Amino acid sequence: MTLSEAISKRILNLCKERDITINKFSTMAGITQATVDHIIKQDRKNPRSLTILRIARGFGMDLTEFYNDKLFKNLDDD
Repeated sequence: MTLSEAISKRILNLCKERDITINKFSTMAGITQATVDHIIKQDRKNPRSLTILRIARGFGMDLTEFYNDKLFKNLDDD
């Protein structure tokens, strides 16, 4: 799995766990829905660090918590 795939799945999993839509989440994170959609669809292979920080904070997490998931183990380096 690539990093962009793992980030996409992590966002989708957290939204599902918390029963929130992508639209609601993007508002909570303070980023546009288009940006979140691009990350989920993996149109953006390398989202900026600041965007990932805003995503983590949108879920009420810090970066360590966001990346502390089995999805981020054994990533491909593509």
